[in-house]
Amino acid sequence: LCNCSIVGSASAAECNGTTGQCPCLEGYVGLRCESCAEGFYLDLRSQQCHRCNCSHAGSSSARCDDSGKCQCKVGVTGLKCDECSDGYYWFNDTTCEPCQCNNHSKTCESSTGICLRCQDNTKGNYCELCKDGFYSSTHPAHTCHRCPCSTVASTGTCRIQPGEAAPTCDKCKTGYTGQNCNQCDHGYYNSDSICVRCKCNGNVDPALSPSVCKPDSGECIGCLYHTAGFHCEECEEGYIRDPDGTNCTKKEATLGPVTREFTTSAPNASKATSFSTAVINSTLSPTTIQTLFPMSSSDNSTSAFADVSWTQFNIIILTVIIIVVVLLMGFVGAVYMYREYQNRKLNAPFWTIELKEDNISFSSYHDSIPNADVSGLLEDDGNEVAPNGQLTLTTPMHNYKA
Repeated sequence: LCNCSIVGSASAAECNGTTGQCPCLEGYVGLRCESCAEGFYLDLRSQQCHRCNCSHAGSSSARCDDSGKCQCKVGVTGLKCDECSDGYYWFNDTTCEPCQCNNHSKTCESSTGICLRCQDNTKGNYCELCKDGFYSSTHPAHTCHRCPCSTVASTGTCRIQPGEAAPTCDKCKTGYTGQNCNQCDHGYYNSDSICVRCKCNGNVDPALSPSVCKPDSGECIGCLYHTAGFHCEECEEGYIRDPDGTNCTKKEATLGPVTREFTTSAPNASKATSFSTAVINSTLSPTTIQTLFPMSSSDNSTSAFADVSWTQFNIIILTVIIIVVVLLMGFVGAVYMYREYQNRKLNAPFWTIELKEDNISFSSYHDSIPNADVSGLLEDDGNEVAPNGQLTLTTPMHNYKA
């Protein structure tokens, strides 16, 4: 009898008369077609041989186990070896290659190789770029460090040029400058770590004073148009504001009701010339008088003296008066203390005691103690003082009377 497999042979009753080989269906082998051929596996539930269908690119052979799982190459997974393992991707649709993520990610898309979940502040298809606000350092390679750029003073991004050790901020905001945008630009000053525009009321020329104001305090530099002050908000001495409050103009002479006559000598004249001026106010400054009536070279000393302001002169006079008054007060106090000292010496109390045999008399010559109590002159309890000022000594053995 042929005894061919009902499942694996084409005919259970026909076989080769010499060898007894049954005609096998595809996927079956054996004398009676009872085994699965290479590339096929036996399904235990149906007891039929199914094709393994292993991927030619991902499997190491066409065989598979009883569950149909193929033998996969390194980096390949899946029942049919048609998937890449974690950390691998299909390279040219032929094999799985490790993900190229510059050691900043362990996973990538298996079909495209695009890296997923980049770490260490990196981004890009292969984690080859740094996130905004970070720059790539060569030591160690492909390491992203935070940019030393404040988002207040710059865009916050930076880059490092080849051969440089420190990065440079991409773009500074208005008012800031420097490699890291941590300095104030011309026309700005540092106010609590923030660059603020200089306030000079338009009285400083940036062409003449590029910094416009001091970078640490904001004080204006090089005030123009006869202005002065911290912010060039005042007029120089000798200048006043226009009625519209814009420009500073030189003070003009104020005319008063008194007519004065000034006589000056001309340099080339043989005699003095008399000028009768219009009514001139007594408050004219020496500079104004000198402008109206030029002095000769012989009056240089008078002109130099006139340059001293009346305020300074008054201060000097007041200081001298105060010093004189203090010295006089000190002298008077010293004299008074000396006289008091002499009076105390002259008015010091003293006593005179006179001994006459058995009588003792005494008297006080101090004008300020007319009724002096002399009972305490002698310490003996038996002493008695008579009304006339005489002292009587009384002892247990003697009795002395005046």
